[in-house]
Amino acid sequence: MSAPIDATETSAWAELESHRASFAPDLRTWFADDPDRVERLSLPLAELHVDLSKNLVTDDILASLVRLAEQTGVAQHYAAMLAGEHINTSEDRAVLHTALRRPPGASPALSVDGQPIDDDVQKVLAEMDAFAERVRTGDWRGITGKKVETVVNIGIGGSDLGPYMIFEALKPYADAGIAARFVSNIDPADLALKTAGLDPETTLFIVASKTFTTLETLTNARMARDWLWAGLEASGIITDDESDRANAVAHHFVAVSTALDKVEAFGIDPTNAFGFWDWVGGRYSVDSAIGLSLVITLGPDAFRGLLAGFHAVDEHVAHTPLAQNVPVVMGLLNVWYTNFLGAQTHAVLPYAQQLHRFAAYLQQLTMESNGKSVRWDGSPVTTDTGEVFWGEPGTNGQHAFYQLIHQGTRLIPADFIAFVNPAFPTQAEGQDVHALFLANFLAQTKALAFGKTAEEVEAEGTTGALVAARTFAGNRPTTSIFAPALTPKVLGELIALYEHITFTQGLIWGVNSFDQWGVELGKQLAMQIAPALEGDASAIDAQDASTRSLLDYYREHRTQP
Repeated sequence: MSAPIDATETSAWAELESHRASFAPDLRTWFADDPDRVERLSLPLAELHVDLSKNLVTDDILASLVRLAEQTGVAQHYAAMLAGEHINTSEDRAVLHTALRRPPGASPALSVDGQPIDDDVQKVLAEMDAFAERVRTGDWRGITGKKVETVVNIGIGGSDLGPYMIFEALKPYADAGIAARFVSNIDPADLALKTAGLDPETTLFIVASKTFTTLETLTNARMARDWLWAGLEASGIITDDESDRANAVAHHFVAVSTALDKVEAFGIDPTNAFGFWDWVGGRYSVDSAIGLSLVITLGPDAFRGLLAGFHAVDEHVAHTPLAQNVPVVMGLLNVWYTNFLGAQTHAVLPYAQQLHRFAAYLQQLTMESNGKSVRWDGSPVTTDTGEVFWGEPGTNGQHAFYQLIHQGTRLIPADFIAFVNPAFPTQAEGQDVHALFLANFLAQTKALAFGKTAEEVEAEGTTGALVAARTFAGNRPTTSIFAPALTPKVLGELIALYEHITFTQGLIWGVNSFDQWGVELGKQLAMQIAPALEGDASAIDAQDASTRSLLDYYREHRTQP
């Protein structure tokens, strides 16, 4: 992969600096003077309707941003990714999450490093479908012959955030009477709470770890295995005999991993292990075998719908001119806010309770991808990079942090997401509750954009010091994303939209959006500190003064487990 182009040295960057120097946003005037603004800045993306008109941009600024994408090679790098070039430079890998959602028979066929990628992907998908049908129909049963009622996914990071978020979002599609729970934190409370009330005879664990070495996942898997054995032994179903225990694991554990030797050593039959590839990054892996819990609970058709949504956005990015390319334009807007208007955070505010884990999912996707201070050739970055992504479903957020967005001193771009048709239509005293809910969605973006002047406040009868307190400056940027309903396909489109927004920003900044070395140091140090917690004198002596003090406090107050 060629050296990154320094965006700050391009003519487009100079244009944007010039725009910033004279920038005086006035959404009220822009809307009043430009009746075509909304139509011009409302772009289709598969089933998504994306309204960018309330963003703090003019046509000239957008044109300069598009030139920035052209001058930094965004389209060319996207094509290189789709072709399987090794754009993950620090790990010398292709980046092919887009291959996971190519439909069967896609043309031209994709082959990378001599490997027929399409064939490999379709083979694993078929294996997932077949296994899921066995579980859903009751052909796969627990050790006592009972049907599976609960799937517990054990993973962390991308092996947890994606499946968890999607299951919650698409729970109305769970049609086989099988629930899902998700364990990720190494804190023993997580597993204890997630297994509370479950019947070991009807519980299936999925251990999701590509290498089958992830500390948190393997620790939780061992605790889950102990929970299974203890429950079955207490019921007299098995003894503590090694063969009894092995039989229990074989009936109640499967794996998502390519380390078949480690899977087998744990006690899982390697034929019940579903693999994926080193060109699938963890935070981009939910449409791989990492989604096995979803295929089981939601069904193969729903999962294929999800993949179709992903693919529709991939095709849009590949074939749509940059100026109308929704993920590219949204990524460019984020660069404008971050590098020219001083924004540091980005709110994602879904008006859909089912998306209550969406912001958490995006935190890993965006911040692990672009939270970098060196470019992909090892040189220092030349701009600020990354954004702090955060959010909460509306209307909960309105009664929590919207005050800061409306009247605080910080610029916080926000994406509002809503769906025309609800999963659960409800009326209260004859009123459509979903319509009331969406009235809030529409009102918030209007209030943020246009605010409320002092004259308007006074016209309502407010006087004195309260006038200033009730005045809203407006010009707070938002993007509105609407869709007919939260279906599997629409959810796939939403996820892929943010994947490609993230990629666009990473390319502008020249960072490798597909590695995560910053995650590793703390994990390495934890392994060095662990013996100190057990009282190892040499490990204690190796720590800094603060860590030693905290270790003393721990050992003083720790009761025996």
